[in-house]
Amino acid sequence: MFNFEEELKKLPHVPGVYLMHDKNDKIIYVGKAVNLYNRVHQYFQAGYKRSPKIEKMVSHIAWFEYIICGSEIEALVLECNLIKEYRPHYNTMLTDDKGYPYIRITVDEEYPRILYSHQMKRDHSRYFGPYTNTKSVKDIIELLKKLYHIRSCNKNLPKEAGIGRPCLYYQIKQCKAPCQEYISKEEYNENVQQAIRFLSGHHQGILKELEASMKQYAAEMEFEKAAEIRDLIDSVNHIASKQRMENTNSDDKDIIAMATGLLNEGVISVFFVREGKMIGREHFHMSGVASESYNTIMESFLKQYYASTPYLPKEIILEHEIDDAHIIEEYLSSRRGGGVHIIVPQRGDKLQLLKLAKDNAFLVLSQDAEKLKREKERTEGAANELAQLIGVPSAKRLEAFDISHISGYHSVASMVVFENGRAKRNDYRKFKLKTIDGPDDYASMKEVLTRRFTDEKFPVLPDILMMDGGKGQVNVALEVLNELHIDIPVCGMVKDDNHRTRGLYYNNVEIEFSANTHAFHMITRLQDEAHRFAIEYHKSLRSKSQIHSVLDDISGIGPARRKALMSHFKDIEKIKEADIEQLSSAPGMNKTAAKSVYDFFHRKNV
Repeated sequence: MFNFEEELKKLPHVPGVYLMHDKNDKIIYVGKAVNLYNRVHQYFQAGYKRSPKIEKMVSHIAWFEYIICGSEIEALVLECNLIKEYRPHYNTMLTDDKGYPYIRITVDEEYPRILYSHQMKRDHSRYFGPYTNTKSVKDIIELLKKLYHIRSCNKNLPKEAGIGRPCLYYQIKQCKAPCQEYISKEEYNENVQQAIRFLSGHHQGILKELEASMKQYAAEMEFEKAAEIRDLIDSVNHIASKQRMENTNSDDKDIIAMATGLLNEGVISVFFVREGKMIGREHFHMSGVASESYNTIMESFLKQYYASTPYLPKEIILEHEIDDAHIIEEYLSSRRGGGVHIIVPQRGDKLQLLKLAKDNAFLVLSQDAEKLKREKERTEGAANELAQLIGVPSAKRLEAFDISHISGYHSVASMVVFENGRAKRNDYRKFKLKTIDGPDDYASMKEVLTRRFTDEKFPVLPDILMMDGGKGQVNVALEVLNELHIDIPVCGMVKDDNHRTRGLYYNNVEIEFSANTHAFHMITRLQDEAHRFAIEYHKSLRSKSQIHSVLDDISGIGPARRKALMSHFKDIEKIKEADIEQLSSAPGMNKTAAKSVYDFFHRKNV
């Protein structure tokens, strides 16, 4: 039994990270502290003012642990990693997981290439971005190939120059074939510099040329070509000149504003300013923001978002001060390899941009409010509905099992998990039956459940065990749980004659409920998912067994000889009937290999 009074006394007065666990040993909250003793004590001090969410979290703490760190920065980094790994229920979470593309020019090469990149690496290439529109980035790369004839191939130049013929890009006039030395190194690199100037924002001249070309094509009634040029102009405008800053400050900055609503959801709007130009904006949804302060929500966002994004700006513009600004600045500066400053403007252009970002955040929140409400009803609402339907405290975590086989052949089972009404695919498991021969579903299920509930790799227990079937499967599950002294509600998901979900079998009673309820639809999804996952695993095993040949079991017969034997004799039965002389006549065979094949089949027949 965890003794809170004694364990609180042991807490050290040093920086670190603390992890709160519930009765099922699940991590429900992760936090960092400059002083572990002072911070953790606050959660258990009577009269200490806490938000309703934290009050609820404290009521579920069964025990806690902590990790000592060398500094506050180390604690912050560890906190970010643990939140990302465990996604604790009571932490304010960034629900979006977005990545942004870059344009990469390999300036360290003698003949640089222009490439699409999913991330910015610490190499010697020149990166432009991040951008928020993938299609426009690809269009811009194609445009720069057409304008400046820069290669994107993987040839090692000039080492591989003159080998082979020019590729298709040379034929369609998007490359000057430096691989064949059809262009001088000086001229090629001048083209590269022009592309870099274009990506750096000097694009007005090119836009004028494109507009002139478009008008000329239109005048000549070449409307398809005119439309292609028009689309390229749109892409250029989107990336390079969609919206310009009025000031001359060219520092990169992110403008961040927040809007919160009534559904425990918030939207954070980020405007990306690069080299004095607004290159795009994105909106991020945050869950678990009800009753939380601006400071708590924004610190959670900054730590989660900038811990994984590859690009860090020089400035992060916020609406209000945050407590951990200095430590977050220090951490991000170390990641960037240069200064990162968190700024709260009081006047000027930056304040105007903040107001614009906030207006956008409220707009997105109002547009998504109904959608978020429906999704919440479909998932968390369905789980709560199910709990009320059968009279249990919680249906947050559901585990469903299904058996798949063909007349007992390759019997397998699936375990799928739903949390808060959503599939949690990282927790799915596959089981290949070890002790059961033949199509005995009850015995198979008993083996699978015993393995699941005795395996230390599955520490978290479900709130409800959902069995694919009626009374028989429920009784098997109850038998296993009783033997293991585990108390978990067990429901059978009953189907009708058309194999559609009809109701639930619980406590020796079949419960029917309306097909229009969210709980009904969630149970149907869960049952279908368990069935799909089991069949998918079964198919993969069948396909593997079908490509296995009995010849693979013969010593000295590898893939080449197996193929040669089948090609020569056409049939495995003819190979079995052949003598050593006939076997040695097959391509690639010798007397030793032939004797090995002959002995294998004739011993098997003894």
